[in-house]
Amino acid sequence: MTSDLFAYTLRLADDAAILGQRLGEWCGHAPTLEEDIGLANVALDHIGQARALYAYAAEVEGAGRDEDQLCFLRSERQFTNCLLVEQPNGDFAQTIARQVFFAAFMLPFWRKLMHSKDETLAAVAAKAEKEAMYHLRHSSEWTIRLGDGTPESRRRMQAAIDYLWPYTGELFEADDLVTRLIAEGIAVDPETIRDEWRQTLRDVLDEATLTMPPEGWMQTGGRYGRHSESFGHLLSEMQYMQRAYPGLRW
Repeated sequence: MTSDLFAYTLRLADDAAILGQRLGEWCGHAPTLEEDIGLANVALDHIGQARALYAYAAEVEGAGRDEDQLCFLRSERQFTNCLLVEQPNGDFAQTIARQVFFAAFMLPFWRKLMHSKDETLAAVAAKAEKEAMYHLRHSSEWTIRLGDGTPESRRRMQAAIDYLWPYTGELFEADDLVTRLIAEGIAVDPETIRDEWRQTLRDVLDEATLTMPPEGWMQTGGRYGRHSESFGHLLSEMQYMQRAYPGLRW
């Protein structure tokens, strides 16, 4: 049970940390000053979630590692984030598509995790749920604005939706580890979120005059340490300070 809880918490922490790092890359590059601040705030929300989860994972592991070591001193194959969050920012539409896919999943996920028998995960979820509400509203509004905007913005938004869609299947994967924790009342069964996730996206895409892609082949492997080509570059930048100056604190 302890090893399962550690691995599950680490997955959630890795999702949040990697997405926070990706969004942080927009600092100083967003389309407007307001959006520069907005994306940075969303990034900070995810980093805050990651810190809480890494700290708890370290406590559960009991091996003497702390949140800094778990985030900044693990190798590429040791990260178990889903592939969606590590995808490059691309243009602004691609960043927004990644956000709306992930936020539409995480809002109901956190709401269900608030009822976990694990008190720490439930407490983290209670705080993250409020942040996820804003993340979903922010990404939904941009999806609608770009989709129902100019021909060029609509083209780019639809292209981003189509490109990232195959990375959403991994959000609903439940391997033996997750199944065991679901049985214990600790983890969330992702399948119970699927209908709400699809309806949320359908509502947003319809208003944006965009087309939801059909079901089909989905990417997988992130939960087992098999990552995209760009992931190593992301880690090299994220972990540079800790590796160059060991002992730094987050």
